[in-house]
Amino acid sequence: MQFGIFTVGDVTPDPTTGRTPTEHERIKAMTTIAKHAEDVGLDVFATGEHHNPPFVPSSPTTMLGYLAAQTEKIVLSTSTTLITTNDPVKIAEDYAMLQHLADGRVDLMMGRGNTAPVYPWFGQDIRQGIPLALEHYRLLRRLWDEDVVDWQGQFRTPLQGFTSTPRPLDGIPPFVWHGSIRSPEIAEIAAFHGDGFFANNIFWPKEHYIALINLYRERYEHYGHGRADQAIVGLGGQVFMRRNAKDAVDEFRPYFDNAPVYGHGPSLEDFTDQTPLTVGTPEQVIEKTLTFADFFGDYQRQLFLVDHAGLPLKTVLEQLDLLGGEVVPVLRKEFAARRPAGVPDNPPTHASMKADREPVDAARQ
Repeated sequence: MQFGIFTVGDVTPDPTTGRTPTEHERIKAMTTIAKHAEDVGLDVFATGEHHNPPFVPSSPTTMLGYLAAQTEKIVLSTSTTLITTNDPVKIAEDYAMLQHLADGRVDLMMGRGNTAPVYPWFGQDIRQGIPLALEHYRLLRRLWDEDVVDWQGQFRTPLQGFTSTPRPLDGIPPFVWHGSIRSPEIAEIAAFHGDGFFANNIFWPKEHYIALINLYRERYEHYGHGRADQAIVGLGGQVFMRRNAKDAVDEFRPYFDNAPVYGHGPSLEDFTDQTPLTVGTPEQVIEKTLTFADFFGDYQRQLFLVDHAGLPLKTVLEQLDLLGGEVVPVLRKEFAARRPAGVPDNPPTHASMKADREPVDAARQ
């Protein structure tokens, strides 16, 4: 099972000091966090894509390309690639280039985003969000799967005899996840293509995500990709840990109360009770995370949000030390012990997809 972290890249004042990091400081901190995630044994670093303050990761491939040169093992991913407002031709090119630079350690997560003004900023209509996502993704798949593409659609100029360059590494496109917090249509397109489905369940109660994941699993089986319990599922979560649970709550409360996304809303206690947020000891994080499979079924990737709301870099690195040193080793062991036979323990990687393809290529020869 893959464990890792994702960042939303917010530039937020530290409510305990009043100091706001510069954009430069925040960007450099994110790269330090990613490299430390590899150092402590985590499997994945993922960055969001945002084009509005207070967020800075407007160019995920730039950051991930830099990290490809700074790391050796960790999978470099997005936690959102805006399939609606990005040109699918540019997505095809950018992520194939990143694949080559990272020697295949790349996947990406398609999403529509949660910032309405981004649509007109990039010349699109938010009322067409779902049709845009569907059409753009169908074109992206063709650009990766076919060397020469003739195409005409509703939302961009036609293509005639077009070849996206560079071609995917070894002829194998990056593995794609589809992230959604509300849209069954996104679960459907993930199932149709046999892609992964990521439920970023950091805001709403579990019942909402159970319905989406169950739909994805049922449709994955319907389209003949395998049994429903073999579908590739990823989950988000949030943690803040200290050795003593009260110390964790007391330290994290001002950051929670002033967070740019959910600050000044539900209480920390209510949010912890109703969502996957865990604020407490490493043992409490382990205990709560293990319950996720009870609700959603056995899954393949768990990403934690640990660096938001103005938390100092030193504190975030301490969180990674606890994740890598105490939490993830136990979770790996416990999830592996309970996983039924035939259910994948990891999502597809470049290496595994290449290995799966080699017998097919040999048979063709």
